[in-house]
Amino acid sequence: MALHISGLITMAIFYLLVLGIGIWAFLKAKKMEKNSAGGQVEVSFLVNRRVTLAVGVLAVSTWVGGAFVIGVAETVYDPTKGLIWALIPLQISVSFIIGGLFFAKPMRDKNYITMMDPFQRKYGTTLTGLLAIIPFISEVMWVPVTLISLGVTLSVFSDLPLSLCIWISAAVGIVYTVLGGLYSVAFTDVIQLSLVFCSLWLCAPFVLASDVYTDLRQTAFNHTFQAPWLGRLEPDDVWIWIDNFLAMSVGNLAFQDFYQRTLSSSSTATARMICFIAAGVVIVLGIPPVLIGAVAASTDWNLTSYGSPSPYERGEAAMALPIILLHLTPTAVFVVGMGAIAGAAMSSTDSCLLAATSIFTTNIYTLVRHQVSEKELQWVIRLSIVVVGTVGTSLTYLDSRTLAFWILSSDLTYTVMLPQLICILFVGSSNAYGAVAGYVVAFVMRVLCGEPVFNLPAILRFPGCSLEDGVYVQRWPFKTTCMLSSLVTILVFSYATSLLFNKGILPERWDLFRVKTQEETAPADGARLENHLKLSSLYSNGPHSHQISIQSTTGLNLYHKELSGSEDKRQSDLVLAKCT
Repeated sequence: MALHISGLITMAIFYLLVLGIGIWAFLKAKKMEKNSAGGQVEVSFLVNRRVTLAVGVLAVSTWVGGAFVIGVAETVYDPTKGLIWALIPLQISVSFIIGGLFFAKPMRDKNYITMMDPFQRKYGTTLTGLLAIIPFISEVMWVPVTLISLGVTLSVFSDLPLSLCIWISAAVGIVYTVLGGLYSVAFTDVIQLSLVFCSLWLCAPFVLASDVYTDLRQTAFNHTFQAPWLGRLEPDDVWIWIDNFLAMSVGNLAFQDFYQRTLSSSSTATARMICFIAAGVVIVLGIPPVLIGAVAASTDWNLTSYGSPSPYERGEAAMALPIILLHLTPTAVFVVGMGAIAGAAMSSTDSCLLAATSIFTTNIYTLVRHQVSEKELQWVIRLSIVVVGTVGTSLTYLDSRTLAFWILSSDLTYTVMLPQLICILFVGSSNAYGAVAGYVVAFVMRVLCGEPVFNLPAILRFPGCSLEDGVYVQRWPFKTTCMLSSLVTILVFSYATSLLFNKGILPERWDLFRVKTQEETAPADGARLENHLKLSSLYSNGPHSHQISIQSTTGLNLYHKELSGSEDKRQSDLVLAKCT
């Protein structure tokens, strides 16, 4: 595409704006850190839990990224798919509603920092670190999803290669996320999502006012220039559709990105309300890309400056939205619209970087370093953001499709982590043996089902599996089957091991995870007391007293907050006073 000076200037202004916010957030976070009981961890990852309702709604809505906008328009326009396969706005909305109803309250009430904290409290640091690998990988795979759409936006305005545009965009996102942590992410989200909302709804009327397309009501059901844009669900594809819908909706509840926003809210009630309002906002933001995709499917391209053949025939279906804005709207509207996509993509990129970093720092790094000073922790956070951003950007060379990594990351969290999260929050009898067994079953089954993106063959073939173009296509809901198999495995193994050890059928010395001990003491209180004692021990170590274990600090703060008027609380007050 041709060079657009005005577009490049707009992008430059936007990038400078978010960098400025990052620098401001860095200075603001430094001041907040001095007055925060939670220290660097809560300030960097949770804004010291001061996110208000308005900021929280816009921050949670960062699921409306560039992949969302471009991907929805692309899928609606694609004659082999259509609107029936582009239900991402509805899927995300459903996940927010379910999250607000069931998941936000137990997580926020306990003042957790990451979604892995309940695992650490019940199972301990080592097992939690191993379980955290999957959500960490899922967040890393989200980075290329957002950067591809961001790179497409920049490449539309310039003659630069797509790969270079992706790296430039990644550099900007990494820098301001390193500087300000969640503070910069939250406040740039407010600006970016506001721009997205206004810009997309500004572009839609101009697109609809064009006279080069046929009435959408006619092309929705009839074959005009291509297949109807509503799409068609073949009988053989029903189970695939259901499987994908569940993975892209319920599977989102096992992303750290979701909990990062709810846990940073000022209260539990605010966290739940953020989810419910964001569910409606996502639907509203999903309407313009659906309309633009429908117009692209209804356009007579011979009447446009783009000409024939159509974008789909040229292999440019992924560019449907920018092509429509370029050829069917005034230049100013095109620039504003593409700027909105850049804003949406950037708002998701920084969220992914920080979500992955928070899991790595608080749940995986502690396996290597049990005692972490505040200064070391700050550098670990910053270096982790850089590494995650670099690795995620490199993944764009494997697949440049907008939604490929999105579907894959949701698939991973849905099949492996969702059963674990359900059990840790709602099934008190679940234990570490069940968690390990369920983890292994889900992972092995999912790998055996195959994955074309990584050239994994389908070894485990369910009914309806067929060979198409040299690739096995699973028509059975295999993702849901893997998820349910894992859930059942966790419950069965937890019950069986608990019975075997508590009844004395197996000797206690074989109980590696101390299931019998956990059941004799309430898991949450036991974990809090253990961290309490760890911190007391650390204080008494003389010259090493300035080095505080990150998990011990977090555990003691939670233990201190949840006790009320007891002798344990007075002891906790004493230890806190000594350590500070």
